[in-house]
Amino acid sequence: MSVLLAIDGDSFAHRAYHALPKSIRLNAVVGFTNMLVRLWQAERPDAVLVAWDTLSVPTYRHEAFEPYQSGRVFEESILEQLEILPEVVAAFGFLVAKAPGYEADDFLAAAAREWPGDVLVATSDRDAFQLASERVTILQPTKGVSELARVGPAEVRERYGVEPAQVPDFIALRGDPSDKLPGAAGVGPKKAADVLREYGSLDAALEAGRFSSEAEDLRLYRRMATLDASAPIPPLEDQTPTWTEASAHVDKLGLGALAGRLAALAGS
Repeated sequence: MSVLLAIDGDSFAHRAYHALPKSIRLNAVVGFTNMLVRLWQAERPDAVLVAWDTLSVPTYRHEAFEPYQSGRVFEESILEQLEILPEVVAAFGFLVAKAPGYEADDFLAAAAREWPGDVLVATSDRDAFQLASERVTILQPTKGVSELARVGPAEVRERYGVEPAQVPDFIALRGDPSDKLPGAAGVGPKKAADVLREYGSLDAALEAGRFSSEAEDLRLYRRMATLDASAPIPPLEDQTPTWTEASAHVDKLGLGALAGRLAALAGS
């Protein structure tokens, strides 16, 4: 069965940016590219898709809930490198998914739905746990960008006490501080899991009269936590990495040492 590796580009670029010294020119590009190569070598996927946010255009989540992701401020250097990185990925011969109004994780959901074989989803965003299945495994960074934990349905149940399909309901109830979703008043992770074990879903809990004063807000939070698998992605097909083209591309960016490492892969 063929394997697709679907990567949250923004997630790994930010981790690379903060893992490497700012004294390294284009440190996020260097760190991300090294991670991409390591991941490809470790998994040997048949196809790779890297998904990106469009930071200049709000998504329906931002429009539906003004506090969503508010307060996030990025340094100019990482923003400049996020503009460069999709072109670097394309130089490898890998697929790039980016479109106004969608977040990177939405493209991961679309790719997981479209690809007929096994899917490895590399992201630090736990919203993606909703994608875990017998066919889809989440690769979650645990240390910088060098160590990854494999998360399937059993690991989601162990960590959250819910099924992957219940993760959006769980997030709606518990809240998500990183995205500024408040969740239900007085509900933490344990109570959220208990509610879902008792009722099976947020809708069933609301129909039973639970959280009546917050019902509409909770439905909105669940919608926001649900990844949009209708996000537009390029046709998914097998690829062979174009190391030589990637080497030439990063060399033009003035990253000679990185270009040399990629050129060595072309000759191996």
